[in-house]
Amino acid sequence: MMSSEHLVCGWLQQLLIVLLKLCLTFAGPLQPLNGTDCTAKGPASYILVFTGHWSPQAFPKQYPLFRPPAQWSKFIAVSHNRHFRLWEEGALASVGVQNFAEIGVTVELMKAAKEARKRRTVGAMYRTAGIPNGIGHSSTELLMQPRSSLLSLMVKMIPSPDWFVGVDSLNLCEGSQWKQEVTIDLQPYDAGTDSGFTFSSPNFPAIPQENITKITSQMPNHPANSFYYPRLKELPPIASIKLMRQSRSPDRQTSMSNHILPNSINPQYFSETPLDCEVSLWSSWGLCLGPCSKGGVRHRTRYILLRPANAGVPCPELEEQTECVPHSCMKLQ
Repeated sequence: MMSSEHLVCGWLQQLLIVLLKLCLTFAGPLQPLNGTDCTAKGPASYILVFTGHWSPQAFPKQYPLFRPPAQWSKFIAVSHNRHFRLWEEGALASVGVQNFAEIGVTVELMKAAKEARKRRTVGAMYRTAGIPNGIGHSSTELLMQPRSSLLSLMVKMIPSPDWFVGVDSLNLCEGSQWKQEVTIDLQPYDAGTDSGFTFSSPNFPAIPQENITKITSQMPNHPANSFYYPRLKELPPIASIKLMRQSRSPDRQTSMSNHILPNSINPQYFSETPLDCEVSLWSSWGLCLGPCSKGGVRHRTRYILLRPANAGVPCPELEEQTECVPHSCMKLQ
């Protein structure tokens, strides 16, 4: 007869086999992330140009004209590998992302990036001055290394509750080759830490905190939303980035920032976005003036919430009148 020790060992062996099969089933095949392993022999130098296209023609609704006018914060860029994320759509914003998206402070973001650099998941960090208008350029030079070939960046929209534009984990290396040129149109994102609808909304913390989401012409689906354009399938690009690989001389070791832009960089011009007139609800009917039986009228009014722009639907009548009814008459002395 088989001893109890053999029975226990056999049972444990079968249990380990079952557990191993379950792990393999749920984990799936172990494969490297697509396109994240760079085998280039050396670094690559790029000029990164950020261009703002935030104009009153492309985005006429509630366009910020003063206190403060539409503008862009400094941008922060990080080169890294696949074990680091500066921000991620569909995930909760870190404290650093929250501080940057709400008030433009980079301290926590840079602190997290420096800690990640000690673990060799971040290569380098870059910051440039902001742009004092909705339309303009900002640029810097990047030195990308094969071990940190991904690029992430963020630029805050000013004014806004917690809105920003950015790029998450853009890979500039394909196999053993660095990309020569990359252009990406950018859309606004909501960091999910403030619940404001408009550019100038007061601080309303989102409780509980929501995930980072892309703002579209339909979402958030609320007329008060500054980006709500129900006639558009998608928003025009509010900004863009262009990366151009540069020849880098061996004797130049420091990067340039906000240098003179190449002549090939020109602002993009987009078609004007139509903005329809928006009016309030009708007021209640006023008291009837004039004879009750015949000839008396009463009025109601409404007012303009949003004036039309760029050939949008014009405003309807703001005043309406109708005949009196006996119970609403007011006799004139």
